[in-house]
Amino acid sequence: MFIGHWAPAFVAGAVSPESPRLGTLFIAAQLVDWAFVAFALTGIEGLRIVPGITAMNPLDLYHMPYTHSLLGTAVFAALFGLIVGAGLRNAVAGTLAGAVVLSHWFLDLLVHRPDLTLAGGDSRFGWGLWNRPLIEMPLELILLCGAFAWYVRSTKGPLGPPLILLGVLLLLQAINWFAPDPREYSALIPIMGFVGFAIPTALAFWVGRTRWHKRQVGLAVASARR
Repeated sequence: MFIGHWAPAFVAGAVSPESPRLGTLFIAAQLVDWAFVAFALTGIEGLRIVPGITAMNPLDLYHMPYTHSLLGTAVFAALFGLIVGAGLRNAVAGTLAGAVVLSHWFLDLLVHRPDLTLAGGDSRFGWGLWNRPLIEMPLELILLCGAFAWYVRSTKGPLGPPLILLGVLLLLQAINWFAPDPREYSALIPIMGFVGFAIPTALAFWVGRTRWHKRQVGLAVASARR
């Protein structure tokens, strides 16, 4: 799962006028992967390249007890939700941000081979849709495009910025799917992951500054506090 992780961000932006802005929700959606990139670069967590380990990518995510255990993800979700809620002085915003962070583990559960844990123990979970590209690929596109359509219908503002964001997301996903797989691990792999998360997130902050929820009126729109 790559761009599909941002589907909950679009959903959270659509459901309430009290939602954080889209850029914040994009950070939430990939927060544990941002952390995994940092942990992989510093040796706290680990991945390696094993060609053929799944049909869709060669990543052996063999050590992710802090970022990709359900407990670890829940801790990230709680902390991020508290930070957002306190920063915006809005419990609804904090709850939605935390829920988007937590969604990451459950979406990964669909596609990963058994490399996810509940609390960093030996039991591993993953339903393995990365070995079923004819299911995984349309599922990811349906999740993202459906959530994007809901966000656009629930918010007001120019269509150009969100359409540019969607186009970049689809381009990055095409690269992820169809570019040649790496044959061996190097630090460039997590660095490329960082770039792949940063570009859409920057665009999402731009989109969030151009749109507001349709149920926001009067001073709530003018203040654009989020």
